[in-house]
Amino acid sequence: MQIPLLMSSSWTLMESYRNTPVGNAVSTLDNTFAMTGVEITRDIISTMSRTEINGKGYYLKRYTGGGKNLRRYIGRSRIRGEWESMLFFHEYGIPAAKVVAYGQEIQWGVMTHGALVTEEAPNTLDLRQMVRDNIPWLRDRSWMAKVIEQLAPAVRTMHNQSFIHTDLKWRNILVSQKKNPEICFIDCPAGQKVLPFFLERGIVKDLACLDKMGKQHLSRTQRLKFYKLYCSGQLGSNDKTRIRKILNFFEGRE
Repeated sequence: MQIPLLMSSSWTLMESYRNTPVGNAVSTLDNTFAMTGVEITRDIISTMSRTEINGKGYYLKRYTGGGKNLRRYIGRSRIRGEWESMLFFHEYGIPAAKVVAYGQEIQWGVMTHGALVTEEAPNTLDLRQMVRDNIPWLRDRSWMAKVIEQLAPAVRTMHNQSFIHTDLKWRNILVSQKKNPEICFIDCPAGQKVLPFFLERGIVKDLACLDKMGKQHLSRTQRLKFYKLYCSGQLGSNDKTRIRKILNFFEGRE
């Protein structure tokens, strides 16, 4: 006698994409896995591909495992972490990739495959790529000030909600390549709300991740401006201690 597999499957198509060409193309998890596109990245459990539908670009993040090592079997899957982070950002008005559809299939308590579909933010580059390609905008103080003025309150909003990104690096921040730039967060599979006891260390790590490249490509004045905006201009007695921890966070770790 064949024993039935304990299986559950969920798939959500965002309301604004229903009855649209992309909505029809990614109407189910199986359809999403069957789609073709240009592969951008690949590792042992996931691929990221870009496809185009009716002149618009979309990204397909597809996983065949919940995580690496024990994370394949224990806790929230990485793909669920990705979509929950994006939905959190949108809920609190934090600019992030537009979610088209998401979901996963679980058998015997183990995530077997899952996907997240997002709409491409046109004419954007991530900050790390801008550094690598030596994009002149980075040397434009007025342009960079506009990026900082958006980034600081967005990070503050995350932390005010006890949400820690955990990988808040320049590669995960898109910026539109125009005179008045707009930022957009991507790739946050490990982001989560944390208990108060863990919040301060998470804040220090997030800010240290940002400053890791910031100290190489921004002036001290620009970095201080970011921190003051992050604090709403209200620097308290604990800020010197926190700043010291941020500056020293990666010492001995690399």
